[in-house]
Parts: sequence; structure tokens; C-alpha cells
Amino acid sequence: MEFFKSNILLIGLAIGSGFMLLLPSFRKSAGGVPNLSPAEAVTLINRSNAFVLDVRDEAEFASGHIADATNIPLASLEARIGELKKYQNKTVLVNCQKGMRSAKACDILRKAEFTQVNNLQGGLSAWLEAKLPVVTKAVAKKSTVSKAASSKKAANDDTEKEVS
Repeated sequence: MEFFKSNILLIGLAIGSGFMLLLPSFRKSAGGVPNLSPAEAVTLINRSNAFVLDVRDEAEFASGHIADATNIPLASLEARIGELKKYQNKTVLVNCQKGMRSAKACDILRKAEFTQVNNLQGGLSAWLEAKLPVVTKAVAKKSTVSKAASSKKAANDDTEKEVS
């Protein structure tokens, strides 16, 4: 008993450290939604043909996102939940930039009775850190370039008509 009285701070520190070491495993499936690493997410997408929901803002989404992801910002998710009803019994992978907004989105989806919701742990930042590919809105830039090229071609056609 004397030992415990003499070393109460050390014992408290040991218990606190043990709790902090176990905390990530408690959070692994908080709220009944599994948190997946980027490697696990790739496996889920490939094997289960998972629907990927990106809950970041449109500008963040345009700067780079997981291939075939659908963007519905977290702020409008509850209002647009009807758009996702067809995925209610399918595998859904939710991501954001760091993993916080997607955790909230997972809660919203679970309350809306989605059955197979998964959260990308660490979000797109973890995805990029794992050196996995992202898609950007470069296609939209190409269409702008092609419009400029076609208007330049049209201008050249007009010039040719004037010369004739």
C-alpha cells in the first residue's frame, strides 16, 4: 500500500498512457462505421464496387478527388439525401480532406438507414500520402481550350473567306 501512495503520479501516468494507446482502436469503428485506411478503401472500391461520396466543398473537389467520386458538400448532404437513396443498401465510402467532415456525413447516412457506410480514415490527405491517384477537373480546361481553338479556326475561316 505504501508503494501506491509513494508512486501515485507514476501509476496515474501509466494508466493514462495505456488508455491513450488504446484510444485509436476504440475510434476504429466509432458509431458503427468502420474507418478504413487508403489501402483498405482501394480494396473495398475494387471488390465491392463501392459508391464513393466526397463531402468536401466544390472547389476542394475540383482540385482533386478519387476517381468516380460523387460530390455532395456536407452542408447540403441532409437536403440532398434523396439523391443517394439508390445506394442505401450498397457499399458507400465517404471521404473529405482530413476525415472529420466525412465522419459527420457517415452519422447522417447511418441515421438515414444506409447499411454499409465506411469512412476513409485521414481523408484525401491520407489517400495522397499513400501515393494513390486522384482525378482533377482538367477535362473542363480542355473543353475551354477546344472552344478557343474552334473560335480561332472560325476566325481563320472568316479571314480565308475575305481573301477569296
